[in-house]
Amino acid sequence: MRTAPSVLVAGETLVDFLPAESGPLDDVDRFDRRPGGAPANVAVGLAHLDSPPLFWTRVGDDPFGRFLAATLADHGLPERYFEFDPAAKTSLAFVTHDDTGDREFTFYRDGTADTRLEPGRIDDETLAALEWVHVGGVTLATEPARTATLDLVNRAADAGCTVSFDPNARLELWESPETFRRVCREALAATDVCKATAGELELLGFEGETPAALGEDVLAQAAGPQTVFVTRGSEGAVAVVSSGEGTDGVESEELPWVETDPEQESGSGPLVVENAGREVETVDTTGAGDAFVAGMISALRDGVSIAAALEFACAVAAITTTERGAMTAMPDHETVVQFRAERSNRD
Repeated sequence: MRTAPSVLVAGETLVDFLPAESGPLDDVDRFDRRPGGAPANVAVGLAHLDSPPLFWTRVGDDPFGRFLAATLADHGLPERYFEFDPAAKTSLAFVTHDDTGDREFTFYRDGTADTRLEPGRIDDETLAALEWVHVGGVTLATEPARTATLDLVNRAADAGCTVSFDPNARLELWESPETFRRVCREALAATDVCKATAGELELLGFEGETPAALGEDVLAQAAGPQTVFVTRGSEGAVAVVSSGEGTDGVESEELPWVETDPEQESGSGPLVVENAGREVETVDTTGAGDAFVAGMISALRDGVSIAAALEFACAVAAITTTERGAMTAMPDHETVVQFRAERSNRD
């Protein structure tokens, strides 16, 4: 367990309203209030697995915002970069589930607090002390949070931090699919590690018949990423790692998880690793992708091989789907170890 925060997560915190039953939002009349927001879920997931990261977020100075701030603090996150906006409300999201447990979101987010992050809040001295910075795509949808997020990842990259990015496509929050593609591709230029679904990568303009091929196209076409994780829901995920010199001149062997795969020769093409995931009884998929990111960051920072990191991240995501909610379902490290051991014994 690490003691001092060396990871910063930045982005939205909001309230998820989970339906009491499956079906269209029009037909649901009872909801459970849960804390949410993809970056917030990642931050809490890291706090459970590893040690609490710094978390930069902005909520309204209202009952929902105070509820969220208290929840984050209860999970051990430092309050240093929690911001309360006196002039804007907290974002809300209403979740609906189909019969398979998959979900859709209806957002109430026009001019809300998390869209009002301002550039420069995280100073250079703080960035210099960090190892890793993670952001998501939702804060890129609206100004001034868009500029603030791009400013953060660019300065983090300049400071030598590993930067990870999840585009988290929610096109209803964007003015157009073209803007989503353009802005997220700009963020990718400062990114070392990208986590996305195949559908999200296609929206970003990448091509490939398989998740692995899409990941390889990201490495070939995007200016920044050296490692791409393509998640496949209940079917696990694929990791694609560059070898040799990337388009930005950074040697991928500088990444510690590449060094643990010495059989991969420089210039021999990307390393592709697949994991089929683990079968579980799914209750709620909300937050599964965020749990994957938390597991991914935790494992990669431990210096394990890319295959071990992929397996660990898939296990964290699978466990999270077995309970309702996102933050409340995030496992601790011991739970993940036990889950993996039990599944290994069954194989």
